[in-house]
Amino acid sequence: MSPNISNHSSKTWALFLLPSLIGTLFFLTPFSVDGQITVGMAYVGDLFIDNWKPQLSQFAGFLIAVSTAFSLAFKFSHKLSNRMPALAGHLTLHPIWFPLRAFGFIAAMAYLFQVGPDWLIGDNTSGTTLGNLIPITMTYFGIATLFLPLLVDFGLMEMVGVLMSKLFTRLFNLPGRSAIDAIASWMGSGPVGVFITTQQYERGFYTAREAAVICTNFSIVSVSFSLLVINVIGLGHVFVPYYLTVIGIGFVAALITPRLPPLNRIRNEFIEELAGEAKRDIDTSNGLFKVAIGEALNRASNAPTLKQLSSRVGRNITELWLSIVPVVMGIGTLALILAEYTPLFTILGYPLAPILNLFGLEEAAKAAPLILVGFTDMFLPALIGASIESELTRFVVATVSVCQLIYMSEVGAIVVKSRIPLGFLDMAMIFLLRTAIALPLAVLAGNFII
Repeated sequence: MSPNISNHSSKTWALFLLPSLIGTLFFLTPFSVDGQITVGMAYVGDLFIDNWKPQLSQFAGFLIAVSTAFSLAFKFSHKLSNRMPALAGHLTLHPIWFPLRAFGFIAAMAYLFQVGPDWLIGDNTSGTTLGNLIPITMTYFGIATLFLPLLVDFGLMEMVGVLMSKLFTRLFNLPGRSAIDAIASWMGSGPVGVFITTQQYERGFYTAREAAVICTNFSIVSVSFSLLVINVIGLGHVFVPYYLTVIGIGFVAALITPRLPPLNRIRNEFIEELAGEAKRDIDTSNGLFKVAIGEALNRASNAPTLKQLSSRVGRNITELWLSIVPVVMGIGTLALILAEYTPLFTILGYPLAPILNLFGLEEAAKAAPLILVGFTDMFLPALIGASIESELTRFVVATVSVCQLIYMSEVGAIVVKSRIPLGFLDMAMIFLLRTAIALPLAVLAGNFII
C-alpha cells in the first residue's frame, strides 16, 4: 500500500522540506565563484583551508598524537575502554592499523618539527599528506558530518531513492538512494561521497555489496578537482570535452566493474536486520512521485531530535578524526615515499609501456608509471605528468587518473578502514580493473579531442 500523504501534519511537511532544501542547496547545488564551479560545502571548506591550512595541519598532528595515545591507553585500561566503547573499538592495537597509525604519528611529528630525513619530511611526502591532503580531508569530513543529517535523516534520501530506484536498479543493480552519494561526490568531493556511503551502510541502508559498489564506482571526482587536474597537466583549454570523457568512461566502468571479481563476490547482506523501511519493497503502482513523497514524509515524521543529532554528530566527528586521519597520514605518506624514492612504480610500469606504444602514445616509458602511481594519490599523475611533451599522452594520463577513483591516500584508506568488506588487495584489483577499462577509452577519446 502506498503512503497516504494527507495523513501527515504541517510540522512533518516542514521537517521534510526545510532540512532537505537546505541540504540540497549546501551539498548539491552548483554556483560560480570567480569563474569556478563549486557548491556550498566545498566553498565553506575552501574558506577554512585557504585561511587556516597551517593551523589545520597542526591540529591534525595533535589529533594523530591523541589517537596514538588513546590506542595505547585503551590497551592497558579496561576502565577507559568501557567508558568509551565505540572509540575503543576503532583505536585498537590492530596488527595493521596501529603500525600505520604509529607511522602516521612519526611522520606528522617529523614534518611539524622538521626533524628527520628529506624522504620523510619533504614537500613530496609528509608535506603533501599533512601539509595539503589531511587539512582538506579533515575539513571536508568535519563539515560533511555536521550537515549530513540534512540529506539523510529528514526524507530526502527516501524520496530520491524511490524516484531513482528503477533506473539505478536496471543499470547498476543498486538502490535509488545511491544517487545522492554520487551527486555529493560529483559536486563536492569523492571522499565525502564515500563517507556518506559508509555511514549509510553502518546504519543498515545498504547491503555490503551495494556499499562496496557505490564506494568504488560512484565516488566520482568533483568538477572542481577535475578542473584542477586538467589545468595542472597543461590542457585546461579542453576541459569540457575532457570532463565529458571522464563522465562517459565512469559510466562504462560502473556498468562493468561490479559484475566482475571482487565486487561480484561480496555478500548482498546487511550488517544487521532492521525493522525500518529502508529494506522493504515499495509498491509504486499508485504513482512514483506520490509514493516518493510519502516515503519522505514517513521518514521525516520519525526524524531524530536536535539532542539526538548533536550527540551523534559529535560522536561521529570525534571517531572519524581520531580513527581515519592518522591512518590516512600513515598510508598516504608511505605510498608517496614509495612513489618518490623507490623504483617500485617504475618497475611495475614496465609491462604497461609496450601497451601504451601499441596505442600509439608518445613517451610511453615516461607515462607508464604514472598510470599506476595514481593508486597512491590521484593528483600525482597530473603533477608528474605535466613534464610530458605529447598533449595526447598527457590527456590520457589525466583522464585515466581521475577515472581510476581508487587511491590509498584518501578513498582507499577510508574504505579499507570501514566495515565494508573490502581489503587492500580488493582495492588494488578494482583499481587495475578500472584502469584496464579506462585506458583504451581514454586513448580513443583523446585521438578525437587532441
